Amino acid sequence: MIASHGAGPPSPWVERWAPLVPAGAAVLDVACGSGRHALFFAGRGHPVSAVDRDPAAIAALAGQPAVSALCADIENGPWPYAGRQFAAIVVTNYLHRPLIPTLMAALAPGGVLIYETFAQGNAAYGRPTNPDFLLQRGELLRAVGAARVVAYEDLYVEQPRPAMVQRICAVVTAGVIGEKPF
Repeated sequence: MIASHGAGPPSPWVERWAPLVPAGAAVLDVACGSGRHALFFAGRGHPVSAVDRDPAAIAALAGQPAVSALCADIENGPWPYAGRQFAAIVVTNYLHRPLIPTLMAALAPGGVLIYETFAQGNAAYGRPTNPDFLLQRGELLRAVGAARVVAYEDLYVEQPRPAMVQRICAVVTAGVIGEKPF
């Protein structure tokens, strides 16, 4: 059994698109925080790599079956998964623009990107307010390049708290991996 350690429920967006990830395929949870998505995918039978720069967050995932947790600063250090590819990459509530091409390149052909984070206009509802951490209109659409967009939203949400968000589910097809940089 996968313990939640107070990680909370997965994002409904992530839950909605999780069935696109082939059974038993490797998943990467980027900026995993408490590990709610790592634990969700592990509970679905996926081997999960989870990365975050917060040692406490990573420590909370220690010993979880099917979860390989790594403490790393992916903004200022080397990409810890160089040469590896994943069937799915999940990112929520995190934005570091220079990392997006790396994430796209880390998706295997047929790989699924499930991404959800804050967008312009969020300052009216709370943090984050810094434009460096808020997506511009259509930014995720441009970021995935030629990947097949399964779903995309740029909208106001009430839950889990009022916010402006942008979210995308995209599938990488052969020949488009990392084709259009951010």
